[in-house]
Amino acid sequence: MTVQENNKLIVEFMGYENIGIYNHPMYTFYDNYFKDGNRSVEDLCYHTSWDWLKPVVVEIEQVHEGVPQELIHLSLFSTIDEVYNAVVEFINQYNKNK
Repeated sequence: MTVQENNKLIVEFMGYENIGIYNHPMYTFYDNYFKDGNRSVEDLCYHTSWDWLKPVVVEIEQVHEGVPQELIHLSLFSTIDEVYNAVVEFINQYNKNK
């Protein structure tokens, strides 16, 4: 999957509404963390920003009621790429089992 496909997977897992027009995904951010506004898939920064990725990890821990297997091997010294890939892996498994 591409970065954009993975970011789309993450933003939908986080529950943001897709208001896209003409098959172009656009998401409405309605919380104080990201400030209200619309963002396209190209504008999503889960793969490059800890500020974007950290709330996803917190959400995963709440959904899973603890740290899932996909994230258990990570440490404080893990790179953003390692955490991002583990998040994508978890969401893919979560969606398959849903």
